[in-house]
Amino acid sequence: MKSFEPGFLEKQRISQNLLRTIRLIGEYKGKEEVFRLQSPQVLETLRQAAVIQSTESSNRIEGVVAPHERIVKLVQKKIKPANRSEQEIAGYRDVLNTIHANHANMKFSVNLVLQMHRDLLKFTSEKGGKWKSSQNEIEEVGADSEKFIRFTPVAPHLTEDAMRSLHNRFDEVCKTHQYEPLLLIPAYILDFLCIHPFRDGNGRMARLITLLLLYQWGFEVGRYISLEMIVEETKESYYDSLLDSSQQWHEGNHSLEPWWDYFVSVMLLKSYRDFEQRAGKLTSARGAKTANVLDAVDRLPDGFKIVDLERAAPNVTREMIRVVLNRLKKEKKVYCEGRGPAATWHKLA
Repeated sequence: MKSFEPGFLEKQRISQNLLRTIRLIGEYKGKEEVFRLQSPQVLETLRQAAVIQSTESSNRIEGVVAPHERIVKLVQKKIKPANRSEQEIAGYRDVLNTIHANHANMKFSVNLVLQMHRDLLKFTSEKGGKWKSSQNEIEEVGADSEKFIRFTPVAPHLTEDAMRSLHNRFDEVCKTHQYEPLLLIPAYILDFLCIHPFRDGNGRMARLITLLLLYQWGFEVGRYISLEMIVEETKESYYDSLLDSSQQWHEGNHSLEPWWDYFVSVMLLKSYRDFEQRAGKLTSARGAKTANVLDAVDRLPDGFKIVDLERAAPNVTREMIRVVLNRLKKEKKVYCEGRGPAATWHKLA
């Protein structure tokens, strides 16, 4: 919509740093394709972990939480959801799996967005796949605990027209092949979030659509690295960049630069760097699960617990994690304070 008005994209500032990052991502994309051909088993290990991490992180960003052990079983479809939080987690799991499996056959349209939202909430009592019927102002709690309005989205009675206009203009721009897709995708996501078309689930939908569009433009890193987990780890920058780029959006005088910088130079670049590092470690290691735990230990801050490792390496059992930790302890690379699940592990230089 606003970001795809005629002439708007041409007026946006594109920094040299952003251009360099886009070129660098192109190089990483080539390496990803080599790994995919040469190390399919390694990538399957990363894929299994990414599905769990994505499902957990994207819901946790929105305050939807459940015990990690339950989330793993929900993702693996070993249990049924027992409450509203688990119902939302199961819905996210299913839409995520649909994108991973069928992205090439999913025609991006208004109807597809409605269908994805319907499936996101299909286990809950709330009926998804319908535009909002009441205003959903985006609020923030200040330092004094007072709420204030961060952004006022498009009014409910204008939502359907706004979404159809956004898709029509997005399609038109994409068909010209004159614009860099890594700039078009975040521009769509910004407009989607400014419209805020649903009563619930807009943030999760934005992240699912991001994954789908990246897939459809040939960027498959989200299959192996959880983009949602990176958003969670950089949540402050994520929200700040969205806020900066949404200023004067209704008037069509907003700047895409802050959001472009976050999307490309923070979220996407980090995902590709993480992919290269983790795929390289798993390829060179004798045991993929052992390497997964070692990689997780490297990434975690000092003073971690077993549950932190389970989240960072979700496809590895607790028993295997203990085996690796005990080996590291014997090698004097870590030491433990306390006993049982509350024990804290520290790294030694």
